Amino acid sequence: MTYLPKPRVQHPALTTNAIGLTRRDYEGALTTLCAGCGHDSVTAAIVQAFWELSVPPHTVGKLSGIGCSSKTPAYFLREAHGFNSVHGRMPSVATGAGLANSALALIGVSGDGDSLSIGLGQFAHAIRRNVNLLYLLENNGVYGLTKGQFSASADRGSKSKKGESNEMEPIDPVLVALTLGATFVARSFSGDKAQLVPLIKAGLAHQGFAFIDIISPCVTFNDHEGSTKSYAYTREHQVEVVHADFIPRREAIEAEQPADALTSVVLHDGSTLRLRRVADDYDPADRDRAYAAIRERQQHGEVLTGLLHVATGARDMAGQQQLPEMPLYQVPYDVLCPGADALAQLQRRYR
Repeated sequence: MTYLPKPRVQHPALTTNAIGLTRRDYEGALTTLCAGCGHDSVTAAIVQAFWELSVPPHTVGKLSGIGCSSKTPAYFLREAHGFNSVHGRMPSVATGAGLANSALALIGVSGDGDSLSIGLGQFAHAIRRNVNLLYLLENNGVYGLTKGQFSASADRGSKSKKGESNEMEPIDPVLVALTLGATFVARSFSGDKAQLVPLIKAGLAHQGFAFIDIISPCVTFNDHEGSTKSYAYTREHQVEVVHADFIPRREAIEAEQPADALTSVVLHDGSTLRLRRVADDYDPADRDRAYAAIRERQQHGEVLTGLLHVATGARDMAGQQQLPEMPLYQVPYDVLCPGADALAQLQRRYR
């Protein structure tokens, strides 16, 4: 796939942050996602958060797996380190990167298919190890790259574009994260930038595994098997002279959420998403209360948003393993490999 860089020309009067960079310095390639995709709104929030925090782009490591969501890192922080891993294996790469260079600010972007199906085990162990990582899950309930099959997060009773009803119970990533002991858990909506940007900033500042589940609507998955009007059927039965797709243009969905109030958002397909932001006096330190509050809102057909849980005082994996403050890649070779005499002395302790 070819990624086109954005033009580097920018207005000289653009506002700069504390390290002299403009917001455009935190952008990446031109997006290849569908117009109106919620994932692009997430990208905009990530760019805004890093710019407001004045993070030097070269001190960031961005990682992803496979899926529409996993293309997102190409669209922000072009000067950052990046790694696009295989399907569901992003947490392993992030774990290794964090151990090798603890000075990097790590951000992983995944999707509901990448995290809750093939990658569910890796997702669980990254939480268990409390890897120092901001983990964003762009959650749209479908496999967008393969034309909209239900994902593991699709709600029971929800219908696909072709009218089929999902009969399986969904996996709620927020409840999974809370159950496994995640030290920072949040949920937001891609169209609510006012809420999402502060959550991303808080997640970046958190020491340990910071998880944000982001409801990010998919605007097109209409090319299903069995339709004689699908792109695949047309290409198989007609002589094509140019390989081209057309996706109708849609506007990105935005919504402001007042504290402790119900916000109904009408999505592109006409369905309604019912969001309720946590109250100002909500205590995110109480894990049991967070779990109960999420379940209570689910019973009313609502999605609770905001900072749902954060644990203070928890040690990340580097602290648990008593690793030195110096990143391992900077430790001198003679310290990492002290030689045969040091190994023999160590072995004598166990005889």
